[in-house]
Amino acid sequence: MRIAVVGATGEVGRMMIKVLEEHKVQPDELRLFASARTAGMSLLFGGKSYTVEELTHDVLREGFDYVLFSAGSDVAKEYAPTAAEAGSVVIDNSSAFRRDATIPLIVPEINGDILEGYRGIVANPNCSTIQMVLGLYEIHRRFGIKSIVVSTYQSVSGAGKKGMNELQSQIEGHIHPQKFVRQIHLNVIPHIGTILDNGFSDEEMKMVHETHKILRDDSISIWPTTVRVPVLYGHSEAIWIETRDAASLEDLRGAIESSEDVVLTDSVISPLEGAGTDFVYVSRLRAFDDRRFLMWNVADNIRVGAATNAVRILKKHRALNARNI
Repeated sequence: MRIAVVGATGEVGRMMIKVLEEHKVQPDELRLFASARTAGMSLLFGGKSYTVEELTHDVLREGFDYVLFSAGSDVAKEYAPTAAEAGSVVIDNSSAFRRDATIPLIVPEINGDILEGYRGIVANPNCSTIQMVLGLYEIHRRFGIKSIVVSTYQSVSGAGKKGMNELQSQIEGHIHPQKFVRQIHLNVIPHIGTILDNGFSDEEMKMVHETHKILRDDSISIWPTTVRVPVLYGHSEAIWIETRDAASLEDLRGAIESSEDVVLTDSVISPLEGAGTDFVYVSRLRAFDDRRFLMWNVADNIRVGAATNAVRILKKHRALNARNI
């Protein structure tokens, strides 16, 4: 198995390499690519040092079994089609292809079946969408979801290294905002992404469109508010749900407990407890009646919301298509 990682020197790219190793993915060949600025760096995988190469169309034309992209939308739009045309399965972490009806948007635990017999570009969903749908999928499958109202509390690592650096700089007293529209230290900012004509941000609309696509149900009413908070790693979500069919609190607990890669707990879970793990944590489950309830959902956005989901896509695709790879 030949694997390439594009954007290998970035926050998510490095985590992809780490998660590949942790999940015991053992490629026969691993190639790491980045821009000319960071090409030449050395990164470790399996105790071996790998030199990061400059990304070009020619190297992608060599063809790989899997190419994991985490280099932003512009790079993905330019280079991912080249890799796909060379026969590689491309798993892209950017927003470039998520709304393309011809390209699968995959959370393997939910809609991984789409990958059977598929080759080409696969889109990795938005980090906040991934953790939300993992926590809600079994509830939707059993009782149907009519409406979702979600408020996110998203860490600065969701804005990349620049977001993390800005928080650290402001902690040290350099307050002027550059990456964020307001000071993030000792503050929260109810503004992530570009504000659209409908008053929602593009980050909020991602949660609407992507949830519909992943759950294969456009009838769900979704009302998101996305907020940046001064946390390094881990996104949190306060989620209100209205189900179509009646369900007791115990019914809901049973559904969540049966969910893959989801942990239901009565403990107080914060981003610190979720950081560094591959699980979605659901806590503070409570109900108004037999159709309306609330939950608190926490996950590591760099792992669950990006790198781990990408690696799970790779593993699911390989399991479904091993004879053809």
